[in-house]
Amino acid sequence: MKKKLAIFDLDGTLLNTIADLAQSTNQALAACGYPTHTTEAYRFFVGNGINKLFERALPESERNEKNVLRIRSLFLPYYDRHNADFSKPYPGISNLLEELQAHGLQLAVASNKYQHATERLVAHYFPHIRFAAVFGQREGIPVKPHPQIVHDILHITPTPLEQVVYIGDSGVDMQTALHAGIDSIGVLWGFRPKEELEKFSPTWLVEKAEDITTLII
Repeated sequence: MKKKLAIFDLDGTLLNTIADLAQSTNQALAACGYPTHTTEAYRFFVGNGINKLFERALPESERNEKNVLRIRSLFLPYYDRHNADFSKPYPGISNLLEELQAHGLQLAVASNKYQHATERLVAHYFPHIRFAAVFGQREGIPVKPHPQIVHDILHITPTPLEQVVYIGDSGVDMQTALHAGIDSIGVLWGFRPKEELEKFSPTWLVEKAEDITTLII
């Protein structure tokens, strides 16, 4: 069935943000005297919100709430200044969004990145796209794979579930779609390997942004 609402993950799906996330976390770790990590390592640290990112980046013996909040306090002001230093849309994404919009689909973003950064990055990189909703991690709202973020989008854009698709690059995203009872598209250009996505039964897997158009229009 053709879709009327496409919900996109942000990091690893619309934008390649990994270098800025790595740089911002590494500066916080270094300031506290902790070892830093390669950019590649961060592909497996992200996806469950920034507090989980910091927990994974900390040495195992140092993973406690106090240290997570210490890293967070250093990360946030730095990332807010540097979140667009290296980040950029994946190939074909801007054209995909414009084409879906031109065909009358409603578009939304559902991210585990904190709300302020989610809004800023979407506005910065996709100023001509009229997203019906842009939701990141919000205080008191469970993060993905809990389906609350999808429910909140559907409250704004009431759409039959069979006409909704969720598009993301990780197992967390595929689980979110399963929990929400909607179809999913797993993208293979993002942060996580194909095998992770396959564990959670994506409706489709795609290798290029333009492949999405043929599936849902």
